[in-house]
Amino acid sequence: MTATLFRPLRVGALDLQHRIVMAPLTRSRATQPGNVPGPLAVTYYAQRATPGGLIIAEASPISPSGHGFPTTPGIYTPEQIAGWRAVVDAVHGKGGKIVLQLWHVGRVSHSSLQPEGRLPVAPSAIRIEGLSAFRNDFSTADYETPHALTEQEIEGVIADYAQATRNARAAGFDGVEIHAANGYLLEQFLQSRTNHRTDAYGGSIENRARLPLAVAQAVTGAWSADRVGIRLSPFGIANDSGEAEPLPLYTHVVERLARLNLAYLHLIEPRASGAGRADVDHKDVPAAAELFRPFWPGVLITAGNFRPDTAEACVAAGHADAIAFGRFFISNPDLVERIRRGAPLTPYDRSTFYRGGATGYTDYPTLAQAPQRAGAFSLL
Repeated sequence: MTATLFRPLRVGALDLQHRIVMAPLTRSRATQPGNVPGPLAVTYYAQRATPGGLIIAEASPISPSGHGFPTTPGIYTPEQIAGWRAVVDAVHGKGGKIVLQLWHVGRVSHSSLQPEGRLPVAPSAIRIEGLSAFRNDFSTADYETPHALTEQEIEGVIADYAQATRNARAAGFDGVEIHAANGYLLEQFLQSRTNHRTDAYGGSIENRARLPLAVAQAVTGAWSADRVGIRLSPFGIANDSGEAEPLPLYTHVVERLARLNLAYLHLIEPRASGAGRADVDHKDVPAAAELFRPFWPGVLITAGNFRPDTAEACVAAGHADAIAFGRFFISNPDLVERIRRGAPLTPYDRSTFYRGGATGYTDYPTLAQAPQRAGAFSLL
C-alpha cells in the first residue's frame, strides 16, 4: 500500500496532489552552442509531469564559471531562459509543478569548461584526489588545483545566485532549489576538509556556514522564501567530500535555515552518496531524515535509494513529508502511476544516463505503451 504517498501536501506556495518528487538529474543533453535546454528536454520533462506533482529540474549553473560537466544547461543567458521557458510551459500544460536547482560546482570542474580556460574556483586551493574531471569534450583528466576565491569574488557568487533566481522566475519556474550538496561549491565552504580559510568564511562552523546562508538570504530576497528550497547531503562523500563530524555542522546549518521559512529542506540519504557516478548502497550509515527532522519544522523531502515500499514507510513514520526518486524516474516516465498501481518498474540503463540523444532519455515506455516489457521487475 502507498496510501500516504498520495496524500496532498502544501510545499511553500505550491499545492501538491502527491508526495512523489522527481529528483534533480544531470543528463548532459543541453544543445550547443550555449548550453541551452532543447526540444528533447521539453519532451523528457513533459513525459514525467503529473497533475499536482513536483519536478526538481536538473542542476543548472548560475554562471559560466559554475560549470563542471559538459553540455549541462545553464540559467544565465537569454537563450537559456527561453529554453527553460519551453520546458516549464510543457510541464505546466500537464498540470505539474517544476522548480530549478541552482548550481555552482566550485572545484568539481576543469579549466577546459571554464571561461577563458581559467582554473575552477573553490574556498581554498585544495584539489580533488582520486577522481577524474571531465573536459569539455567528455574526455577525462586529473583535477586541477583550484583558485581560492577572494572575498570580493565571493560577493560576486552571491550576486550570481540572486540573478539566477530572477532568471528562473522569468522562465516561469514555480521556484528554485539551492544545491548545497554532493561536494559542490556551497558544500566545499561548509566542510573543513575543503575550507582552510582564515577569514570570515573559514574556521568556525559559523564562518564556514556563512556563504550558504548568505546565498539562501540572497535567493529569498530575489524571490519569496516560500518559493525556495535547499538540498544538503550531511553525511555525503561525493566528489571527495565528507565532514569528520557532520552532526554539529549540519545541525547549525539546518537550524539557521529554518529561520528563513523556506519552502522545503531536501536531504540526500548517505546510503546514496556518489550515486551519480556509480550504483551505490553504503551500509551502516545514519538516516539523515530521521536525524534532522527534529531541527526542521517545515516540509522535508529526502532522497536516496528508496523503493515504493520504503518511501511509503518513511513518510508514514513522519521522518519526511515527500520522497524524491531519481534513477527510476529516468527509466519510468510514468513512475507515479506505476507506484499508484503497484506495477513493475522498468530497470534503468546507466550507460545512457549522460550525453547522447533520445536513447535512454525520451524512449522509455509507459505502462500503456509496453505493459509486459521484458526486463521489468517489481520493487513492491
